[in-house]
Amino acid sequence: MIVPGSEDRVAVQRITTRNARFQQLQTLLHNRTKRGRAGEFLVQGVRPITMAVEHGWTVRSLLYDADRPLSRWAEDLLRRAGAERVAMAPQLLAELSEKSEGAAEVLAVVEMAPDNLSRIRVHDAFLGLVFDRPTQPGNIGSIVRSADAFGADGLIVTGHAADPYDPKSVRASTGSFFAVPVVRGESHREVVDWLGRERAQGRPVAVVGTDEGGESDVSELDLTGPVLLLIGNETTGLSAAWREACDHVVSIPMTGSASSLNASNAASVVLYEARRQRLAKQRAAE
Repeated sequence: MIVPGSEDRVAVQRITTRNARFQQLQTLLHNRTKRGRAGEFLVQGVRPITMAVEHGWTVRSLLYDADRPLSRWAEDLLRRAGAERVAMAPQLLAELSEKSEGAAEVLAVVEMAPDNLSRIRVHDAFLGLVFDRPTQPGNIGSIVRSADAFGADGLIVTGHAADPYDPKSVRASTGSFFAVPVVRGESHREVVDWLGRERAQGRPVAVVGTDEGGESDVSELDLTGPVLLLIGNETTGLSAAWREACDHVVSIPMTGSASSLNASNAASVVLYEARRQRLAKQRAAE
């Protein structure tokens, strides 16, 4: 068991006051610009940290309570992650944990992945998503979670948008953030150019937008081929530029007084429909 003062002879940094290092760690929670400059973000929770390690993300630092023995999971993590160890005063760790009661046992500082569309593999059964100008980081994380559940290949976040590396986004993904490539793009143009290159190599990716005024019900469109699904801004929907790029625009049939679904709910419905169609086609071929 790792206890204070016997960290298996590995050099450990200790933070017991609100020093410069602690303040730098705080900026990873709330300051998008400084997160980007540092190229790292803070990960909270056993499952997200475990997923980050299992999927090969670079863990730069592991932060833990200097005053209490660690669980077997935490001991194993500290041994195999190969990261800097930071033993913290419990009250400081609690602040970084953002928990209403107590502190997380371990927090991780993880290196950001490159914003390169080549991280998203396009193939004959490709299923990808674009989330255009999202304002809520929690919605990004929720869509990543659904993308993982329904077998999507990646998510692209375009335009002036909430940050996928915001702790709210990472928490909402419940670890799926580390299993599904998430790439940030400045505008629709680079995505359209990327699609053009993929199509030129014989991959006929259909661009399918979602909107309450869509030309057809989502269940009426064949989603079994390579598809890039578009989810618009939570308030204004798809931009004019993305509408222009669409091959099809579909709607989700609804009843009741609601005029639309939350963006993450809408994404989940369309992802489910794509998955349903693909499984049906697979079963029919067996």
